[in-house]
Amino acid sequence: MNSIKIQIPSLSENIRIIESFIDNAKDKYNLNDDIYGNIMIAVTESVNNAIKHGNLNDISKNVSLSLNLQENLIKFVVEDEGLGFDFEVLPDPTAPENVDKPGGRGIFLMKNLSDEVKFKENGRVVELSFYFG
Repeated sequence: MNSIKIQIPSLSENIRIIESFIDNAKDKYNLNDDIYGNIMIAVTESVNNAIKHGNLNDISKNVSLSLNLQENLIKFVVEDEGLGFDFEVLPDPTAPENVDKPGGRGIFLMKNLSDEVKFKENGRVVELSFYFG
């Protein structure tokens, strides 16, 4: 199993580092464009949530991202240093009362673009799995 991990301070401009990390993984593991696009959106969305909602934009707190590759599965694990959240109770962004709201689509996107999304440690850890090959 291949595994790589990086850690970034909670600054939204550090998303560029995450994008480079994903670009490198695409090249290293020959990921096709479809899965690459899904990974890019889902993982950057998850890291953005960790920065904004998990660590509350506190630059003294870090977000870590690890990638684990096993045969035809690539898994990204995003972890923040926040208090977590109740991932069981999330408003549906497709419900009529929420359609016009600017936020609230991140987890919906992650669930629709990933093959599997798991929340652990009270929502502080998000695992995004993608099957390929």
